[in-house]
This record gives sequence, structure tokens and C-alpha cells, in this order.
Amino acid sequence: MSQVSRKARVAVVFGGRSSEHAISCVTAGAVMAAIDRDRYEVMPVGIARDGRWVLAPEDQRLAIEDGRLPEVTGEGNALALPFDPSSPGLMVVEPGKVPATLGEVDVVLPLLHGPYGEDGTIQGLLDLAGVRYVGAGVLASAVGMDKGFMKLVWQARGLPVGPYVLIGDREWRRERKRKIDEVKELGLADGRPVFVKPARAGSSMGITRVTAEAALEAAIEAAREHDPKVIVEAAVEGREIECGVLQGLDDGPAEASLPAEVLMAGDHDFYDFETKYLDGSTRMAIPPDLPPAAIEEVRRVAVQAFDALDCEGLARVDFFLTPDGRWILNEINTMPGFTPASAFPQMWAATGLDYPALVDRLIQTALTRSTGLR
Repeated sequence: MSQVSRKARVAVVFGGRSSEHAISCVTAGAVMAAIDRDRYEVMPVGIARDGRWVLAPEDQRLAIEDGRLPEVTGEGNALALPFDPSSPGLMVVEPGKVPATLGEVDVVLPLLHGPYGEDGTIQGLLDLAGVRYVGAGVLASAVGMDKGFMKLVWQARGLPVGPYVLIGDREWRRERKRKIDEVKELGLADGRPVFVKPARAGSSMGITRVTAEAALEAAIEAAREHDPKVIVEAAVEGREIECGVLQGLDDGPAEASLPAEVLMAGDHDFYDFETKYLDGSTRMAIPPDLPPAAIEEVRRVAVQAFDALDCEGLARVDFFLTPDGRWILNEINTMPGFTPASAFPQMWAATGLDYPALVDRLIQTALTRSTGLR
């Protein structure tokens, strides 16, 4: 990192075009409140649902209030254009005014969830512009976003995943019966449930628990509203355990947090969007009630899953722990939910790294890494 007399300038990018737009806004609100303004200058950059970039006001309220979700509208704000590859900065254009530069950006915090943000798209833009950023690169972001390729990579590295079936757009339109027959073999034919999910979405968007073949097509169509590519997973009996991973300091190995167990109350069949964000019916046990050897094993496998995808910065790795003691990888989130109440910061707080220190570590890690191919 070059030595400069000014504060490091951090562009916090949030919102985006995916169905996780609102959750990205909530994450950004919490992170911006935690950034040390004595050390960093913060530039809030919102992306509206239609793809417009806007220079957002710092006092914008980015929180869920009375069930209402925040949103980047862009109304009344100057447009902030994406990075010019000739210089690592932002340009602002206001109607009737000459475009103005906002100056050099030292690092970008792309707090975007889902497609068009967490999937390698913005990471590619930033790599082209030579701008440092927090989190995984293009390939790791893309593979981590696509549950099908994620599982293929893990399988190739000998890591444990549950049974699943992928249904591409063309396959669903032209080979529907064959794909339904494949899904039935996951256990649906014997009365065991399956989970139908968009292959490239998060925050439990578009997920349906299916217990009967008659409900399968409707569940697939519901997932396709979020993504034309769908994954159907066999239900895995077991406890839901999560573990946070951070890129190591000074080129050291990646580090895993204490894990957490998701504990649900009420009548929810699974950890859906409402359960995660709206009704407060879940809590986290950190660490879970597990023997020390099991705690160390899940931390070890979480780091292996992180390294297998060549991740950088941070990730949350989700597992099932089966009744016979096996760890089954469910998925990885290369930009997990990041409010103080989210699992990832809670796990690191329990491990000894509080929320402001965690945000600072992510920024410092990004500032010290090289641009371009790594």
C-alpha cells in the first residue's frame, strides 16, 4: 500500500440488482456505522435495482423498520459512474453540471449479495480498473455463488457434500420429465423431502421444501423466478452449523472462527428469509454444544472449503452435522450477511474479534493485497 498523508478512502458499494438488494442495504448501514472515521474516509455508493450507480447520502437510513426493507432509489442523487480503468476513482455526473472526480479510491467494500455483485461481476470490473477490494476474486466469487459448481469443486477436492440434482433452463424446457425423475431418486419417491433452490441466489430467496411430487413443478417455477438455473438437494437430517473464515494475516493460512448452531423456534420448516431477518425466531449457539474435537474438525473443514475455492477476504461456510457424526458441506457465502446480529460477526466476536475490529481487518487485508492476477 502506498504511503499517503490523507485517510484511506473506502467506497462502500451496496444495493444491487439482485433479489437480495434490501439485505445488502442493511449490511452496508451496519458496516458504515462501524468504520473508524479517524482512519478512513467513507464514500457510500448505492446501486439501484435498475443498475444505476448513485452517490448515496451518508445519513441515509439503511435498516429494516417495522417490516419495511430499505432500498436504493437514486432519486435526487448524483450518478456515480463505475470506475474508469485509467484511474482508480469515481466520477460524478449531475444534470447540467460538468462531470467531477471524487478522487482516488483506495479500496472498495462491495457489500453486495447475490447475482450482479457477489458472483464475480463487480469483482471483474474492479480488477479491470486496478482497484483493490474486500473479498473473493472473480473465480471464487462466481463459483461460490453457483451452488452447482461449488459442490463440483468440493467433490473434486474430496470434501463431503449431500446428493443433489441440477436443472438448467434448457433442460427444464426440453427434458422436464427426465429431470423430475432424477429429483424423485433423491428420496422424494420414498416420501423424503427435498429442497428446491435457485442455483445462484442467497438469503433463502426462492427456496421451497417439497414433500410430494405434485408440488415439485410449482416449487421449481418459484425458484426460476430468481434464477433459470435450479438446484434440488436431498434433505439432510442433522444440525445446522456455520463457521466463519478469514484470510490469514501476512500471507499466513486462513483462520476459522468458533462455529455457531442455528436454533429455530416456532413453526418454521427451515431457515427461510422471514426466519432470518423478520420475525426474530432464531438464535445462535456460539459455540454449539459439541465436543472440542468436533469443534476443531468443523473449523478445519471450513478452512479446506475456503481454500478449495481459492477464496480471499472472508466467507461463511454452512454445514450439516448428521446424527452419526459426519460433516456435510451445504454452501459457502463469499459475502455473508454482516450486520452485528448476523452469524458471521457474532462468531468472530465470540472468537475474540469484535465488530469494528473485524471490519478494520477486512479493509486492511484488502489494502495490502496486489491488484491484477494473484
